[in-house]
Amino acid sequence: MSLQAKQVRVLVLNDMEQLGRTLFRLDQGFELQFRLGPTLQGKHVLVHTNYPAPGKHFDRHTFQALDWHNPMGREDDSDKFCTLDLQIAGSYQYYFGHGHEEKSGGGYIVVDPVLRAGADNHHVHLDCITIQTYLSKCLGHLDDWPARLRVAKESGYNMIHFTPLQTLGISRSCYSLADQLSLNPEFSPPGKNYTWTEVGELVQKLKKEWNMICITDVVYNHTAANSPWIKEHPECGYNLVNSPHLRSAWVLDRAIWHMTCNMADAKYAAMGLPAQVQNEGILGRAKPDQKKTGGKQGLKIIQDPKFRRFGNKVDMDSALETFVPHSRSPQAILEACNWLWGRLEEINKEQYQQMLHHQEQAANCIVGNVVYERLADHGPKLGPVTRKDPIVTRYFTFPFEEKSLEDDLPMMDQPDKARHFLAHNGWVMGDDPLRNFAEPGSNVYIRRELICWGDSVKLRYGNKPEDCPYLWAHMQKYTEITAKHFAGVRLDNCHSTPLHVAEYMLDVARVLRPSLYVVAELFTGSEDLDNVFVTKLGITSLIREAMSAGDSHEEGRLVYRYGGEPVGAFVQPSLRPLVPSIAHAMFLDVTHDNECPIQLRSAYDSLPSSAIVSMACCCSGSTRGYDEMVPHQISVVKEERFYPKWNPEAKASSPGEVNLKTGIIAGKLALNKMHQELASKGFNQVYVDQVDEDIVAVTRHCPSTHQSVVAVCRTAFHNPKHHQYRTEVPPMFIPGKIEEVILEARIIDRQAGTYKKCEKYINGMPEYTVEIKEHIQLKDSGVVKHAGVTSKGSSEFVQEIIFERLTPGSVIAFRVSLDPKAQELVGVIRHHLIQFSPKYKPGSLPDQHTPTILETPLAQIMSKLTLGDMNMLLFRCDSEEQEDGGGCYNIPSWTSFKYGGLQGLLSVMADIRPKNDLGHPVCDNLREGDWMIDYVSNRLVCHSGALGEVGKWLKAMFHYLKHIPRYLIPCYFDAILVGAYTTALDTTFNKMSSFVQNGSTFVKLLALGSVQMGGVGSFPALPPLSLELPDIPYRLNKDTGKKEQCCVSLAAGLPHFSSGIFRSWGRDTFIALRGLMLVTGRHLEARNIILAFAGTLRHGLIPNLLGEGICARFNCRDAVWWWLQCIQDYCTLVPEGIAILRCPVVRMYPHDDSEPQSLLTQPLCDVIHEAMTRHMQGIDFRERNAGPKIDMHMKDEGFNIVAKVHRDTGFVYGGNRFNCGTWMDKMGESDKARNKGMPATPRDGSAVEIVGLSKSAVRWLVELHKKGLFPHSSMKIHRDGKEVKVSYEEWNHKILANFEKNFYVSHDEKDPNEKHPDLVHKRGIYKDSHGASSPWCDYQLRPNFCIAMVVAPELFTVERAWKALGMAEKKLLGPLGMKTLDPDDMVYCGVYDNALDNDNYNVARGFNYHQGPEWLWPIGYFLRAKLYFAKKLGKETYEQTVYLVKSILSQHYVHLERSSWKGLPELTNENGQYCPFSCESQAWSISTVLEVLHDI
Repeated sequence: MSLQAKQVRVLVLNDMEQLGRTLFRLDQGFELQFRLGPTLQGKHVLVHTNYPAPGKHFDRHTFQALDWHNPMGREDDSDKFCTLDLQIAGSYQYYFGHGHEEKSGGGYIVVDPVLRAGADNHHVHLDCITIQTYLSKCLGHLDDWPARLRVAKESGYNMIHFTPLQTLGISRSCYSLADQLSLNPEFSPPGKNYTWTEVGELVQKLKKEWNMICITDVVYNHTAANSPWIKEHPECGYNLVNSPHLRSAWVLDRAIWHMTCNMADAKYAAMGLPAQVQNEGILGRAKPDQKKTGGKQGLKIIQDPKFRRFGNKVDMDSALETFVPHSRSPQAILEACNWLWGRLEEINKEQYQQMLHHQEQAANCIVGNVVYERLADHGPKLGPVTRKDPIVTRYFTFPFEEKSLEDDLPMMDQPDKARHFLAHNGWVMGDDPLRNFAEPGSNVYIRRELICWGDSVKLRYGNKPEDCPYLWAHMQKYTEITAKHFAGVRLDNCHSTPLHVAEYMLDVARVLRPSLYVVAELFTGSEDLDNVFVTKLGITSLIREAMSAGDSHEEGRLVYRYGGEPVGAFVQPSLRPLVPSIAHAMFLDVTHDNECPIQLRSAYDSLPSSAIVSMACCCSGSTRGYDEMVPHQISVVKEERFYPKWNPEAKASSPGEVNLKTGIIAGKLALNKMHQELASKGFNQVYVDQVDEDIVAVTRHCPSTHQSVVAVCRTAFHNPKHHQYRTEVPPMFIPGKIEEVILEARIIDRQAGTYKKCEKYINGMPEYTVEIKEHIQLKDSGVVKHAGVTSKGSSEFVQEIIFERLTPGSVIAFRVSLDPKAQELVGVIRHHLIQFSPKYKPGSLPDQHTPTILETPLAQIMSKLTLGDMNMLLFRCDSEEQEDGGGCYNIPSWTSFKYGGLQGLLSVMADIRPKNDLGHPVCDNLREGDWMIDYVSNRLVCHSGALGEVGKWLKAMFHYLKHIPRYLIPCYFDAILVGAYTTALDTTFNKMSSFVQNGSTFVKLLALGSVQMGGVGSFPALPPLSLELPDIPYRLNKDTGKKEQCCVSLAAGLPHFSSGIFRSWGRDTFIALRGLMLVTGRHLEARNIILAFAGTLRHGLIPNLLGEGICARFNCRDAVWWWLQCIQDYCTLVPEGIAILRCPVVRMYPHDDSEPQSLLTQPLCDVIHEAMTRHMQGIDFRERNAGPKIDMHMKDEGFNIVAKVHRDTGFVYGGNRFNCGTWMDKMGESDKARNKGMPATPRDGSAVEIVGLSKSAVRWLVELHKKGLFPHSSMKIHRDGKEVKVSYEEWNHKILANFEKNFYVSHDEKDPNEKHPDLVHKRGIYKDSHGASSPWCDYQLRPNFCIAMVVAPELFTVERAWKALGMAEKKLLGPLGMKTLDPDDMVYCGVYDNALDNDNYNVARGFNYHQGPEWLWPIGYFLRAKLYFAKKLGKETYEQTVYLVKSILSQHYVHLERSSWKGLPELTNENGQYCPFSCESQAWSISTVLEVLHDI
């Protein structure tokens, strides 16, 4: 099997989510899956991408729609995905839409290139790159390049960056190119004419023989001002013909130029403005008035397209609309004209004020420029103003004879001349990089805000190739030449290059070189803006610089920032969410166009800062000259000397040659080798320790072998000769065993003369070199004084390092392994984890003394577990655990886990793991001791059977875990638990129905609710079953040692209704049983629960609170009907399920007054018949022990229980206004509000869902009797003193005939069936009840009629049902649940607060429990009803409804996925808000949602 599982990343799409500024990086070979977020589930979503289809070429503007896959069926969209197999590097766009919205969201993905080198074409990982920059013009003739480039090879670099190799412009700047297509002729010696072919051959030689990759710059934003082609094609730049908005800026530029000439000629000297500017005072200027004039709307001015003076026009249509004479008299017309004239003057004043602001800014910028260039200490101090060094750089070319300003101005209107006045390029401090500062709307040129490059012309591409054909074609050829010969490009001036141009050119380059490496340095000042460039252009690496750090602490922070995971990071799954990235860094000690570090810091800092950079888990590098300790910036413009060549025998005093003794080259070689080794061998975990203000220790760690490399670097930002550094260096404590000192090096002085700038070669400082030792034992170190081994607990050994010669400018790097015993134990753990994933094979070691329990795969052990065992293994909340004398694990400084089982831990780890949050209290607890580890195994070991075996397996694994270094324990503890947990889930689902096994993730998550709620506590919750039944589970009572039944029971909700007598409730159990037991395939447990409750039948009722049958309360009218519905569902859904009717039932109460017993056994069918008969006869009794002993809040009348069948309608009715016999059972508790003992929702009379459930039961029994499967056709009762028979057929017919007459609220205001038309406030709905003691309660809109629709749809007219459901959707549907009362009702209150006790009758002590809060379980019946009746209305309506259902249920999926309880709550407050008084996970909430998916 492969050691590397295919890496899959999942991008969840959310409606209206635009992620164009979010960076998603992926490697080639990854699979990207798009999945639907909750806002899109249930909608027809189309995902488009310009990633090319197989066999097609990439075209940025060609998008393909991706096909959706739904591997688990169609019941929901949780697993629906479309996929991309990413095999081609580049930037790719995706967008998605639904309905009429083609693009309702989108973004970009960047696929990194694969770089290769060497004769074997081996893969060079991006983090392996060590790059060195060369100014190409300093390499001399091409024949000399190998000797000069060998310096990079011998210094350990594997990538060379060349500045442009093209013919340079007149300024000699490396980035001002005269001809983008021709090779610089300076590279050809006399008598030769080298071309790109020879350059390509050299690049290939470097790649194959030296293992070196070559990249070069591309410059798209400008060309040299003396480029021959720009003179022939001036339309390629911004000139006064194609960009007339620059005319005024050109006039100002010419005026400043003539001022320069006059200053140079001393014409202003007498006025106090000499050519030599000596102080800022002589630059005094008059500042214009700052007053502003407010604008007015109405009149429109049409801008002259040629921007001529007095060229603008008045839009006469707006003038005629705005300045309307009040009459046609000459006087009125004159007044209107004067009004217009006055407005024009105002506009002119506004323009004048704006011009003054531009003028002041221009003056400020000019003065600032002069101060920097001529006065500032850090500036170039240019000296007197001359034509060569003007007062400021010119903004425009002027290729004509110099005359006066007066002679210049007419040229603006001469197109043949004006087209050659081309705007120079530059950059604008703080400007929006996405805006082209030369386009109309920008005032950069007139305000003189451009820091101008006077040697280069800014190129004007337009929006597409047709706008400037020559320029696009020229640059395309340039790009093709570059891509043909070089593995990558650096985008010069990227932030100012028009994005669409760079996109186009890079697309061209990737046609020739698909794995193009793209580098850029951005100066946007914003990571958000950086991402725009990175995502759209597919930039591989962004250049970052250590010189940006002001101190060693910041330098260390940059190492941590730019790559790697924390040491001890968690093992991530191969399929996981796609998370935003930061751009991959090319982290350089210094870039080639920035100031020299020696000038800003000290020469001694060169080595330690380089070492810090080299330890970063990203690409690293430098510029030629840094390693040779050149003490000045090598100017890209002015430098004309050559780089020295490589000569191993060269003397230090030889300026034209270098070797390992030059500067820090020997140190850099060792660092580069180490950097490449760390990346290639997977040392991708990073820890940065700021030892003191100058010392930074960087650790790189390999998560498979657990080897580390620790580099201790003592920086020298200040020269040690002039700065007082600490004499004492703090000791370091390095965990593990130091195998060797990889290197120790420091910069030392030597007697080789002092630096003198060579005229021919770029030479460094000969007075410094590096003293270095490599691959030595610790005892041979000259830096470490003492190394002692100490024990940090029984499982971790630490070496204490005391330094004696870690001087400023020093570096020492240790190779560290785990203690041999710990290394062995980690290997053994990894060996046993291979059964869960092959990714643990690297670093694994066979177990020489494998405990017997570990010889058996965990999956085999778990296969023997029952689903009841799984409840113990995975779940059980605190109150369940306390029944066994324990509790959920608690971290004192934090909180308790939600469950004692694995889910409690895994819910927390699911948040910790993706973030690698090793500082979390859970991780702290694991590092500090073995308490949590022991808790997990000890909790299970004490059990017999397979559950105890699982505990022993965990205990054996944890034995190894306890003896590895503590910093690794969170990682491996999580790995063990994840393996055990996933195995448990697989086993669980394999024991469930095919619907679950083949179901979606959502289905499986809901099905887990069956395990979560279905368990066996310390005390049996269910009464005993008949011994005649097969397959009854037994156990030995731990106290008595006797055999006892241990049937699974269902908890009503967690955590409040999970243990003791409050665990099992008749109503809750049978509302939940169909979804949690029957749909999931747990038929035996369902049978046992049905029969156990059947045994408790009394008065013809099933208990509400079961209380093990002995403490049962028979105070609800609906539980028996839910029980009957479950029996019907059992017979329907379970193969041969009808056999349950013949199963024996042990009657705990053979008569109403019986004490609990187990003498009488009856078949279930007879128990059913008794329940039906008792209702038909009429149930009327008083609860036993009535009074505060069983209910401290209820009034005396409330203990009187009535449940009968109406003789005329067949409706079951009962209850009174002092009790609440349905699920809406809140009893008032507040003395203060005077609601104590009053039910909030008595729902006496005939509750709509009970009528529906009874109709379902009666219809079913009629059908069974006809098939000969139910022995009873009628019920014998006493009526009016006589025994009479009432047939089930008759009862069934009566309900059917009377339902809509009595429950439907017609749109007909004169409906003769309507008894209380004055109480009607909504029409087209179904009443909540019929015959309530408070008639207005009948007319309240509640969600209960949906239940009747599902269980007895025959009661409803399709069209009426559909409209009623529409009203429920409009008024009652919430994000997760259904409002329990119409928000238009006067007593509606959607926020449940059971702790609030005030004088408000309607809300005190949670009186509004069912008067508005949004309960989840009814939503299942609402959606099932929608689906049923939608199907009756035709295919189109049904499909629309399916999408609605999926969209609604997506909220439940998200909640379930995110919930630490892995459940759905009992209820929410209004609009889905969290309710702290709700059960966090409720059985019937999970069940009814699962039933919806089953229906779909």
